[in-house]
Amino acid sequence: MPITQQGAFYTGNYRNLFKELGFSEDEINAKLEESWSDLFYGDPNVRIYNPLDEDKSYILDTGNLDVRSEGMSYGMMMAVQMNKKDEFDRLWNFSKTFMQHKEGRYADYFAWHCKPDGTRISQGPAPDGEEFFAMALFFASKRWGNGPAPYNYSEQARIILRACVHKTETGAGDSMWDEETKLIKFVPESTFSDPSYHLPHFYDLFALWADAGDHMFWREAAEASRSYLHTTCNPITGLAPEYANFNGTPAEPQPHGDFSHFFSDAYRVAANIGLDWAWFQKDSWQVDQCNRIQAFFRNIEVSNYRRYTIEGQAFNEPALHPVGLLATNAMASLASDGPEAEHFVRLFWDTPLRTGQRRYYDNCLYFFSLLALSGNYRIY
Repeated sequence: MPITQQGAFYTGNYRNLFKELGFSEDEINAKLEESWSDLFYGDPNVRIYNPLDEDKSYILDTGNLDVRSEGMSYGMMMAVQMNKKDEFDRLWNFSKTFMQHKEGRYADYFAWHCKPDGTRISQGPAPDGEEFFAMALFFASKRWGNGPAPYNYSEQARIILRACVHKTETGAGDSMWDEETKLIKFVPESTFSDPSYHLPHFYDLFALWADAGDHMFWREAAEASRSYLHTTCNPITGLAPEYANFNGTPAEPQPHGDFSHFFSDAYRVAANIGLDWAWFQKDSWQVDQCNRIQAFFRNIEVSNYRRYTIEGQAFNEPALHPVGLLATNAMASLASDGPEAEHFVRLFWDTPLRTGQRRYYDNCLYFFSLLALSGNYRIY
């Protein structure tokens, strides 16, 4: 996996795919600002951001009417990318106050979901929240500087990552990364992974900014995750399962369902690969992978998106989040060089934010894609 040093990390140049297709800077900026406004302050049928009190806010999972570490960390990433410090701090205050464990086996982890008033529904964490919290906090430190706790952003990020890596060895609980494979787990206690949790572009930055003693670990984790995605994405369709074993094979059915197929969680894999390529360009396989998944979906109408086996067989079960799937297919255009890349970017541009009950997940993925495709999902 040779380093080309052509990614934005090295050059400082972020592709604006909308501009490349002829949209003006004014059009692009207006769409970005309008989408931010709609999601954070818009109509109740679109908005996902909600103030709680004088210094806290939360992102509501509108389909389940709860607050998730996923959504809170996503909201913080959106806010730091948009240079919105007040919204960032309000989300962080909620997360820090209500969701982050102060003691016990989950100390410094975040309960994965709670009620809008902050009451925890489950105590256990979901590692995708921790990695997004840490990255958003590091970016906040770079953009705005550190303040007194809890706004000492970079140290807060290091505290989270320290727990993620070292709990098992200290006997304080279970780490979030498997010690042997350096792969992120589905939950700390699990013996399998979730391909959509793999963010090697974050780990390369953690290797610079986390505790000095962990820099080598994060470099190894980044390499391991890039290699892992080779094994878990189908070589023909490009589809990945929602859960997969550490050897890349689809995970066995779980008590809460069968997640061996391509469905909601797995949509994020294409987006993550696209952003990793945009930032680092370390793995040329990613170009072919994004071409594959776009070719698979090219002739399927968004309204006809389904659950699929990773071999591409459709179930008679509609996608719960078709707009989110379109958004991630479009974000794959950051890496793809095939004829479908332009199609998905244009189709995404012409698609509005989702409204209604299930809008939360779709619109989080939508906004990340909008940031990325406009060259505004940046390293700070």
